[in-house]
Amino acid sequence: MKVDELRSKYIEFFKSKDHAQIQGKSLLPDNDPTVLFTTAGMHPLVPYLLGEAHPAGKRLTDYQKCIRTGDIDAVGDPSHLTFFEMLGNWSLGDYFKEKAIALSFEFLTDSKWLGIPLEKIGVTVFEGDETAPRDEESAAVWKKLGIPADRISYRPREDNWWGPAGATGPCGPDTEMFIDMGKEPCGPACAPGCSCGKWLEIWNDVFMQYNKTAEGRYEPLARKCVDTGMGIERTVTILNGKKSVYETEVFAPIIQAVERAGGYGYGANPEKDASVRIICDHIRASAFILGDPKAVSPSNIGAGYVLRRLIRRAVRHGRKLGISGAMLSPIAQVIIAQMSGAYPELTENASRILGELDREEEKFLETLQKGEHEFEKLLPNLLKDPRKVMSGRLAFKLYDTYGFPIELTEELARERGMTVNRPEFEEAFRKHQELSRSGSGQLFKGGLADQGEMSVKYHTATHLLHKALRIVLGDRVAQKGSNITAERMRFDFSHDAPMTEGEIRRVQDIVNEQIQRDLAVTMTVMTLEEAKTSGAIALFGEKYEAQVKVYRIGDFSQEVCGGPQVERTGSLGVFRIQKEQSSSAGVRRIRAVLE
Repeated sequence: MKVDELRSKYIEFFKSKDHAQIQGKSLLPDNDPTVLFTTAGMHPLVPYLLGEAHPAGKRLTDYQKCIRTGDIDAVGDPSHLTFFEMLGNWSLGDYFKEKAIALSFEFLTDSKWLGIPLEKIGVTVFEGDETAPRDEESAAVWKKLGIPADRISYRPREDNWWGPAGATGPCGPDTEMFIDMGKEPCGPACAPGCSCGKWLEIWNDVFMQYNKTAEGRYEPLARKCVDTGMGIERTVTILNGKKSVYETEVFAPIIQAVERAGGYGYGANPEKDASVRIICDHIRASAFILGDPKAVSPSNIGAGYVLRRLIRRAVRHGRKLGISGAMLSPIAQVIIAQMSGAYPELTENASRILGELDREEEKFLETLQKGEHEFEKLLPNLLKDPRKVMSGRLAFKLYDTYGFPIELTEELARERGMTVNRPEFEEAFRKHQELSRSGSGQLFKGGLADQGEMSVKYHTATHLLHKALRIVLGDRVAQKGSNITAERMRFDFSHDAPMTEGEIRRVQDIVNEQIQRDLAVTMTVMTLEEAKTSGAIALFGEKYEAQVKVYRIGDFSQEVCGGPQVERTGSLGVFRIQKEQSSSAGVRRIRAVLE
C-alpha cells in the first residue's frame, strides 16, 4: 500500500463514521513553552481535549506533520525518524472505549480498508496499579471482537498509560495494536508489546478518563475523550512487509538522490548505509521545518538550534560518503516534489527552503573543516588518556572558538572509541551563555500548553498587541509567531526596520488603553469565509477548518483563534514592552510583561 492511499483511506473511513476532517497544523506550536515542535497529532487539539468546544464538532480526524527530537542520535538505524506523519481521530466527550476500539478494529481488518487478517493482530491494555484499576473494559471489547485472550497482553503504566504531560491534568490508560511480523517468539513470555521484533505497534487509542490532582489523586473526568495515533511511515512499512521504513516508497526517491550526489550505492556498506539514512531523514525534516508557514531559520537557540543541528549533521554524513560540494538543495528538491501533494506549503515556500539550506551548508562547511582540523590536532594527546574521555573544557573550546557543535565532537570521539565529559561541557556552556543548551533541554520532552490564569491573560494580550502594531506600523504587519509562559510573552511580527522609541511607546499606550476600557471578549463560530468578510485576521497563511472560532475584543480587534481568552480585558493588569529587537530577516520580536 502506498502512503497516499493509506492517508486517503484513513480520512475516508472516519469521515464515513461522522468524523469531520480538520486541517493539520503548523510544526511550530502556538503559545506552548513546553515544546519546540508539534510532537503528535493531538498537540494542536490540547485546548479541546481540556474542555473547549471545537468548531467542527465532537468527532474529528486529520493527518498531522510532526517532529520529535529526542531520538536524533538514534536516527541512522532502520526505524528512527525525526519527521513523521501521524494519522488521528478524536472523540471529544462523544464515544469512548467500546466505539473507539470497534472503529480501530474495523479499519484494520475490513477488506475495504486495510484487510489485515485477524490472526495477525495482538493488543495491549493497562494492567492496573495502586492509582487506577486494570482496564478490563478494553480487554472485554477486544475479546468480543474476536481477539483471543493469549493475544491480549496486560502491560504496566510505562507502556500503556498516557499523561499527564505536566504534574496535573487529563490522563488515562491506552490500548495499543500490534501486528505479528512472523518471527519466532523470543520465549514463553513473548506477547504483544514485547520488544524482540515479533510484534510491531501499528496504532494507539488513548482513553482520557482521569484528572490527576495536585495531591496525586486520579479523579474520573465528567467529559471523557479519545485520542488516537497511527504513524504513516511505520504503518506502510508493516503493511508492505518491509523490515525498515527506509525500504518503502517514502524514502526510495530520497535515497536515489543521495546516491546521485555521493556516487555510493545504498546497501554496499553498513556504516555508509547509516549515513545515507541520516541524510535522508535530516534533510526531509529540515525541508518541512523551513517550509512551514511559521518557518524558523537556523540559529543557536530553540527550534532554530534543532534545525541547524539537523542540517549540519546531514552535511557531515555527506562528507563521510565522499560528497565534497553542495548536496542539500538537490535532495530537498526531490522531497518537495514528492510531498507537496499532501503539503502544498513545500512548493509555496520552495525558494526559502532551498536558499536557507544553501546558506547554512556553505557556512557549515567552513566550520566543519576548521573544527575537524582542530580535533585532529588534539587527538594524539587525547588517545594517551587510558580512560578515553575528552574533557568538556576542550569540547567547549571547539564550540566557543570554532562554532563546532558538541554533538559533532561527540560523534568524532565515538568513532575513535572515546567519550566526551558532557556535564563538564554543560557547566562551561552555562557560564558562557544565558540560555544554555541544558536549560532548554526540557523543551524536547513534550507537554501540554499552559492553560493557567497568567498564560491565558498573555494570550489575550497578544491579540491586543497585534492590533496595536497594525495601527502604528500599518496593516502589512502580520504575526509570525509567539511564545507564552506564565511570566512573559514573546511576539514575532513582520516589519523591515527597528521600531522607534515613539512607536514602541505608542503601541504600549494603545494596548493599555484597551485594558483600561475593560472590553468584553466574545467568541463566535462561523465559516472561514464569513470570518474574512467580517474583517477578522487569520494568521500565518495557516490552514483552517471550514468552521472557525473568531474572538472579538470589544470594538478593537477580532481574530481567528483557538483560544483560550479572558472574559474582559480589565483583568490583564498593566502591559509593558521590555524589549524590541530583530528576530530574523524582515521579522521583529517584542518581549513584554503584564504587571
